[in-house]
Amino acid sequence: MNVRSEPSVNGKVITVLTAGSNVSITSGSVPGWAAIMYDNQRRWVRSEYLSTKKPSTSSSSSAATFSGISYAPCKSGSSVESGLTPDAIRVHRAICARYPQVTSYGGVRADSLPYHPSGRALDAMISNSTVGWQIANWVRANASRLGVSEVIYSQRIWTIQRSSEGWRPMSDRGSATANHYDHVHITVYGNSGTG
Repeated sequence: MNVRSEPSVNGKVITVLTAGSNVSITSGSVPGWAAIMYDNQRRWVRSEYLSTKKPSTSSSSSAATFSGISYAPCKSGSSVESGLTPDAIRVHRAICARYPQVTSYGGVRADSLPYHPSGRALDAMISNSTVGWQIANWVRANASRLGVSEVIYSQRIWTIQRSSEGWRPMSDRGSATANHYDHVHITVYGNSGTG
């Protein structure tokens, strides 16, 4: 659950709480939002994610998941998250929880396009094309919850704007990396995921 600076999906994400976290609700509310105390400051969360009941501890539930997507920090580390936007962090945590075989990621770096330099892109490095397609299709299926605008893999691209066209071919860029055969590239909006 995102903890935001203001009651809006445009509010800055202060932190991401795992399911089952205890929070103190404060006075004041906005339709769809509840005020909580976090680090001794008034912050905002979506009220639909709050419950007065303790979550189930069955093996089918995880304290770090919401609707099947984990937002818990990655066990392999989070150094790649430095400089990433909240949506890119959300994608990183979701992929590393769901696909632990991915051990290398690319985040903020110099590039001619603005996505990596601005922290709005993540590369999940893979060596197995089956896993690559599983990741690409899973991210595509969960694009709105993750805040994803584009997925590129194996010289194919999918975008929100042209989603009805499915995976589209891309021109040859000259190498396996440039053609995205060794990594799944995910571009995000920045701070629009619904989780």
